[in-house]
Amino acid sequence: MTAKLHPLAPAEVRARLAAGMAVLVDIREADEFARLHVEGAVSQPLSQWEKAHLAIDPAADVIFTCRSGMRTHGACDRLAARVQGDAYVLEGGLNAWAKAGLPVHEDRKAPLEIMRQVQIAAGMLVLTGVLLGTFVAAPWYGLAGFVGAGLTFAGATGFCGMARLLMLMPWNRAQAA
Repeated sequence: MTAKLHPLAPAEVRARLAAGMAVLVDIREADEFARLHVEGAVSQPLSQWEKAHLAIDPAADVIFTCRSGMRTHGACDRLAARVQGDAYVLEGGLNAWAKAGLPVHEDRKAPLEIMRQVQIAAGMLVLTGVLLGTFVAAPWYGLAGFVGAGLTFAGATGFCGMARLLMLMPWNRAQAA
């Protein structure tokens, strides 16, 4: 049997939260949550879902959210299995909430999410390799190939060396402290 998350519009979620009838659980990673989230939401990263204990009043509705709703829908069986009653999803996620003009807590001093940092760094390295290969010397194309191989390896194994390296950078360590 497939579990179902019932969709709720942002205005309806806000009304339930204001009435104290619901708890909003944000399943994005901690670095994503730190940068932007709905005020009062509980951070429960999907990557740590199996280990974590979800301490929520069983009488309250549980509404799950992520950035766009895609991660939430993709994990609906796992999420719905953790609640006693009906489970809901914020339709359109945090993007829809913000688009509806509802308040969010934003910390612009928090670093960008690690995966966005990886995308920026990889893109810059590939672009640099291609430009240097074109205008300086052909062996620079190897830089673009190396980054492509690294991204392929990360996708196949789940280990991203660039992400690990970026986590060691001072701006990311300060966030973890």
